Amino acid sequence: MSCTVWWEGAEKTRVLIASGCGGNKPGELLTLRHPKSENGTCYLFSNGVLQEIQWFKQPYGSWFLGDYISQDGSLYMATPVDPVFILLPIFDEARMMKGEDAGKFRQLDEILFVEGYPEYQHLLLLAEKCMEIVCQTQEVGSMKFYRLDNSKFLAWLTCKVRCLKKTLPELDKNYAAQDEKQTLVDAVSIVGEYLKTDPWLKLLYDHLGLEFVDPTVKETNTENSPNANENKMEYSNSLQEKENKKTGKPGKQTKQAKVETGSKNIRDMFSRACKKKR
Repeated sequence: MSCTVWWEGAEKTRVLIASGCGGNKPGELLTLRHPKSENGTCYLFSNGVLQEIQWFKQPYGSWFLGDYISQDGSLYMATPVDPVFILLPIFDEARMMKGEDAGKFRQLDEILFVEGYPEYQHLLLLAEKCMEIVCQTQEVGSMKFYRLDNSKFLAWLTCKVRCLKKTLPELDKNYAAQDEKQTLVDAVSIVGEYLKTDPWLKLLYDHLGLEFVDPTVKETNTENSPNANENKMEYSNSLQEKENKKTGKPGKQTKQAKVETGSKNIRDMFSRACKKKR
């Protein structure tokens, strides 16, 4: 990875850019609508690659910058994000569907004209390269028109989820300890952070044959979460201790499956760099 320091007034903002993006051109910070919340969110567009900016901070940490020590040990990380997720909402709106009507075909410059967010225009060439996989297209002379296609997008999205399901156990050993269906649910949950609940997330659950879980409602039952076994072990041992006190007999602690102690869910370590909606 290469580290770039962005200057904002007298403050130093550290941005760590993922390797593999190619080129040495300076990146541009774009404010685009987040595909799920619709809030203005900061993205880095560098060498034709769109990257989302995540904020990372450990409880204790500082930066050594030459002879200077920065007490704030936080870090902004820029990692590539599939632009299809980011462009999905505006392509959905651009077709102007009414009822069962499939909607209209539009040119890219029309689709990327979003009131209050002029920086979408920077993504014109990127959209031309990536959005055809989820759109129907028509050509009239030298002009090309696009219309989002639900079935093509759902097929693309399913492929994304399957790939993520396969990758999760390699990233976190705790995922390898749970059954495949739960890992699939977790993969859908991660992808769902970039999708509106209605209709896309509901359609994805239905397409995969899973029971829909509203992401806005906190789950009270965390039995199947990667770190749940650790909590179960503590709870079981607590019950055992109480029982031993009642009977006056010493007892052994309940044996549980070994889990990665002290581990954190990958998603909990980062938060997005957001701006207020314009």
